[in-house]
Amino acid sequence: MTYTLQQHLAYNVWANGKIAEFIAKADEKLFDTEVKSSFPTLRKTVYHVWDAEFIWLKRLQGESLNDWPSKNFTGSKAEALKAWTDGSKSLHDFIAGKDETYCQEVCHYKNVKGDAFKSTVEEIIMHVVNHSTFHRGQMVTILRQLGFTELSSTDLITFTRL
Repeated sequence: MTYTLQQHLAYNVWANGKIAEFIAKADEKLFDTEVKSSFPTLRKTVYHVWDAEFIWLKRLQGESLNDWPSKNFTGSKAEALKAWTDGSKSLHDFIAGKDETYCQEVCHYKNVKGDAFKSTVEEIIMHVVNHSTFHRGQMVTILRQLGFTELSSTDLITFTRL
């Protein structure tokens, strides 16, 4: 696998972990406090990113799911954050075990509605990291609206600095 893809997946694990640390410090009730955003709560935003990363991993493993993993989840905030960050690590580890040619392979999959699609593994990886970055930005905005101002950077450049 190319260095860039490995680095992007490692960045995704790091950045998700940083945001999860911020959210872990918030009171449990703030996890469900509604604000103006694409997803109205931290919980719903975390679940969305967790679901997406998990479902893309399953697709890369040859399994198309017809439902989101968080749909029946009833655990605590801490358990949700752990499931999310563990899932990010699982995706990273799965791809890290593949060779360079794997990233150019075409993955055939179905969305949760059952519609068939195909994309290269590289396109999927880049999509997953970009998607997660977008929603982490929303999580930062939600946290700021809830009074958290001591948030450190989760930018890619911060991750890559020596």
